[in-house]
Amino acid sequence: MTALDARLSALHADDSSQKALVDLFTHLAQASKDVSELIAAGGALGSSVGEENADGDQQKALDVLADDIFLEAARQSKVVAAYCSEEQEDAVILDESAPLVLAIDPLDGSSNIDVNVSIGTIISVLPNPGGDLQASAMQPGTHQLAAAFMVYGPQTTLFVTTGSGTDLYRLHPATGVFMLIDEAIEIPEETSEYAINASNARQWFPATQRYVSDLLLGVDGPRERNFNMRWVGSLVADAGRIFNRGGVFLYPGDQRKKYESGRLRLIYEANPVAFLVEQAGGSATNGSDRILEIQPSEIHQRTPLVFGSKTEVRWLGSYEAEARQGHSDSPLFGHRNLFRS
Repeated sequence: MTALDARLSALHADDSSQKALVDLFTHLAQASKDVSELIAAGGALGSSVGEENADGDQQKALDVLADDIFLEAARQSKVVAAYCSEEQEDAVILDESAPLVLAIDPLDGSSNIDVNVSIGTIISVLPNPGGDLQASAMQPGTHQLAAAFMVYGPQTTLFVTTGSGTDLYRLHPATGVFMLIDEAIEIPEETSEYAINASNARQWFPATQRYVSDLLLGVDGPRERNFNMRWVGSLVADAGRIFNRGGVFLYPGDQRKKYESGRLRLIYEANPVAFLVEQAGGSATNGSDRILEIQPSEIHQRTPLVFGSKTEVRWLGSYEAEARQGHSDSPLFGHRNLFRS
């Protein structure tokens, strides 16, 4: 098996300008190992520290510790100009002349700490655009040089792309090294599995309601086959499952206050996941538009997110298009289902 730094060095052997990526991921990998060990040690890591992060969410002790660890890793790498984190209101400027910008969710799914459900870290790496580094992360996802997420579960795994496919690594517990276990992952184009938080069904907008309703009808509905639902409630865990066996993930906007434009963050959640998904042959949209082409307007901007197997992402997009065109009562949706009678 191949170690992470050796694999990245081999991928970019002919491009010396990419050495910064290797240096950065060497430090990020060590940081994720440290976070993994903190999680395994347990303690009061899931307790609130009484503060809110830049998004208004209650910070857990591990949120703060993970942010500190990854910020220090970025600083030690000496290749990061600005560090943009969910846990920081503004970008932390490290070195204006450095070539890279790091956007990160240091601990995704921290509400799951106390119940021992897989959580993770999500990473987006962008070029330093020069100029105002406070706005340096507000680049469309197509500008990303690399993206990754770690999953801290029964195993600590790392999904990463530098634009040459998506690879999967596993942390070797004895050596502390991430070893390549699957390269050039391909998400199946077709799937019969979807992930969505069904408890919010009454709040969904009509297009999402009709889409899920038709899936639930199975062989008796317009899709003419049965679907299974899976929902972990941890973005990295749900994404990891899709990379391993296919599926589609939906976190749409809905009618609840502050959820109208979705809940996931564009720059350091949706964009890196979308980059990884597209590099594995999948698709990622906000329901209608390609995630990677959205121009961010603020660091902590939220977005709906749909990603995974291409066919299902297109199906959801067709329901959204029907709704926009005012055809929600077309014959396709004229049958009885769980949401309409």
